[in-house]
Amino acid sequence: MALEVYWLELAENKLEDIYGYYSIRASKRVAEKLVNGIVDSTIKLKNQPEVGPIELSLEKRPQKFRYLIYKNYKIVYWINKEFNRVEIANVFDTRLNPDKINETK
Repeated sequence: MALEVYWLELAENKLEDIYGYYSIRASKRVAEKLVNGIVDSTIKLKNQPEVGPIELSLEKRPQKFRYLIYKNYKIVYWINKEFNRVEIANVFDTRLNPDKINETK
């Protein structure tokens, strides 16, 4: 049975930030292509939710976070079995300070 891919507010906000940055720095076309690529890379999680490796920097959290990589971005997610969905928790630019992956707001 396929799971739903659900984007949490923080992850959606990160996508908006990415779009805003690249639409100014490059172009709207580049921004759309990047954001669409990030979103499209999560589609496989519907049928293969455990495809991503475990995110070791978040292993002290109660959720078992995993991640996917798309270009310079780490897409952090966990499998919420209670709601039968994969929750995308964060989209993290790997060029930034690694401590920022612990953001919750």
